Amino acid sequence: MKRDRISVLLIDNHPVVLDGLKAVLETFDHIEVVGTASLAQTGLEVGRRTLPQVTLMDINMPKLSGIDAIELFRRELPETRIVMLSMHDSREYISSSIMRGAVGYILKDVSTDEVVCAIETVAAGGTYFSSGVRDILVADKIQKEADPLTPRERHILGLIVTGRSNREIAEELEITPATAETHRKNLKKKLGIATTAGLIRYALDHGIATAP
Repeated sequence: MKRDRISVLLIDNHPVVLDGLKAVLETFDHIEVVGTASLAQTGLEVGRRTLPQVTLMDINMPKLSGIDAIELFRRELPETRIVMLSMHDSREYISSSIMRGAVGYILKDVSTDEVVCAIETVAAGGTYFSSGVRDILVADKIQKEADPLTPRERHILGLIVTGRSNREIAEELEITPATAETHRKNLKKKLGIATTAGLIRYALDHGIATAP
């Protein structure tokens, strides 16, 4: 049974990578490379003309990074599914890409078959992360489930437990009292707790003390 063709846009500022990926993908009958670009801005212009189903985009590019470009693509080409290409399995890169709207993240050293699988998966409405990236996402999920608070949030909660006022917390952290109050409200919202007493109970139950 003949598969529907998937239109793909490639964006990478390394000519060897761009040309090599294009040449490889064009050997697959069901994949059509409708455009290439070496800059994110140029890629957006090509995308407006070609309306690709899938965009493979490098992260580290001059002028406008791939991560910063995601929001532009999501706004101007909402139908295209964005997969980030990177040499780095950086937690920061991965989380930033996902938060901005990428549906895939693959490392540049993966096999051609895995790149094709990623394209097929996201074109069908799914998400795809290469194996090294999946391991990081799973580890982060486990860590967040075990402790949803960041180290700074734990520090602030520890100060609240000792009965510090917003002004005292502000002096300790060298922030404004208004920012200290915002941190207190954010802690309540994040933990689903309505009162300061509830925050203190949570801290006691979870062994959170004032940070040194």
